[in-house]
Amino acid sequence: MQDADKGTELKLDGTYLRVGIVQARFNAALTDKLAESCKTELLALGVTERHIRHVTVPGALEVPIALQAMADSGDYEALVALGCIIRGETYHFELVANESGAGVTRISLDHQIPIANAILTVENEAQAWARAEEKGRDAGRVAVEMALLLKELQ
Repeated sequence: MQDADKGTELKLDGTYLRVGIVQARFNAALTDKLAESCKTELLALGVTERHIRHVTVPGALEVPIALQAMADSGDYEALVALGCIIRGETYHFELVANESGAGVTRISLDHQIPIANAILTVENEAQAWARAEEKGRDAGRVAVEMALLLKELQ
């Protein structure tokens, strides 16, 4: 939910973290905004530019396979999924939203790597623009927080 109460923000230090970002190019202007705000947040939290790997894929359905390749490499402490699925007039919206989300979750659990899922699922472009900056920023913060938490728990 936009502008939701997210609790007290933790002081996070991502200095030594390596983060992979997979961005769907479909609805590129929107996903570019997600990526820009995500990277800005990662840098603000101390993740260095050289420790951020950003790749693009055609659409949301292709995001999980790129995430899986990154997870398989063992080179990252956290991953970020970026995309934007806007409802159309057919069932395709539900298919893409459900399958991309399930794929992201499966990879996270199978590889025990946090994946911040910022694949927007919205009714229209106006909703997407209203959420893009905040959700991109949230994804960067979630990636760092969860990577640090998993390091602590292991």
